[in-house]
Amino acid sequence: MTTLAVPRRFNGPPRSGNGGWVAGALAATLPGQGIGRAVTVTLRQPPPLETPMHVTATAAGATLTHDGRTVAEAVYAEIAPATVAPVPVGIAADAEAAFGGHRKHPFPTCFVCGTARRVGDGLRIFAGPLPPVARTSPEDARVASTWSPYESSVALAWAALDCPGGWASDLEGRPSVLGRITTEVRRLPRTSERYVIVGEQRRIDGRKTFTAATMYGENGEAVATADHVWIAVDPEEFR
Repeated sequence: MTTLAVPRRFNGPPRSGNGGWVAGALAATLPGQGIGRAVTVTLRQPPPLETPMHVTATAAGATLTHDGRTVAEAVYAEIAPATVAPVPVGIAADAEAAFGGHRKHPFPTCFVCGTARRVGDGLRIFAGPLPPVARTSPEDARVASTWSPYESSVALAWAALDCPGGWASDLEGRPSVLGRITTEVRRLPRTSERYVIVGEQRRIDGRKTFTAATMYGENGEAVATADHVWIAVDPEEFR
């Protein structure tokens, strides 16, 4: 049995870990760090910060627990998530200016998409809606952002694919937290490259919103892709 603690830097809501980072850190405890295979992580409760949690290997993957309660479960996925259609890097860069979090953000200190995080501290991935000229149809509601990583790990790759999926939905009017994420990391991002991350909403079912996100390299390669289940919440309960 090993332990995993979420450094305060990797928060999502102010008092708990960013769901994508925590899920990726748990996936990284699997053989081969989970690279090359799709892994599903289900978050059962908000991951506490700066608190050692137990990681237990299971026949299907791994479980993360704290005080005898399950925080997250990782299992190998039977089906890899389908990619979101790519957009050119210039279009993704233009989309960042329209990022919804610039107007209203439920968690402005989020490690991945928080507008209050400094360059070099948070990832500052601001996935905004595509400009009309780049949309393939009036219904095309994809969001996109560029990302130039200053460090690389499995957990950071998962984190980078987290919030762009959320912002493909209505996080301004319908604040949500990550409930489940399935990610296939084909290779780790490189600090020497600039990536495009594209997200899209797929459907809504009650409090659940289903989204996806894909990270593309400079040659158009799908480096990693994820799909998500988000749960609508009252953000005040997470502050």
